[in-house]
Amino acid sequence: MARRLRTERSIGSLSSNKLSVLGTLSRLGPLPAGAVAEVERQRPQSLSRIFAELALEGLITRERSEVDRREHILAITDAGREALAADLAQRDAWLSEALKELSPTERGVLELAADIMDRMAMGQPEERSAAGRRRQEGSSAA
Repeated sequence: MARRLRTERSIGSLSSNKLSVLGTLSRLGPLPAGAVAEVERQRPQSLSRIFAELALEGLITRERSEVDRREHILAITDAGREALAADLAQRDAWLSEALKELSPTERGVLELAADIMDRMAMGQPEERSAAGRRRQEGSSAA
């Protein structure tokens, strides 16, 4: 699904790395470059070019930290928020059309699966569905 959503993006749109950095800054607010890299699970050196390009494009600001002058604090700009929103809107439009092709039951199954995947991604395994617990208990008894 992620691959398909990427193919729906227009030519010349921002890279996945750039969108991910913008999304992180949008959700979490201004952060040191190292903290952004940590959230992205990448090395700061790997993202330094991405940070520089985003700043050059006016999508983020990079300012020296008041606490540690060696460190840069990154923040998303209004233009960065607009670019992120435009990319999300484009993918949402495709997804909305694709969902119209599914039956109500299929959409319900996807909603349930999305809820479970969200909880797993947030590290909340104790909130797994009853069906998932039963499946796991059945496989561990075997």
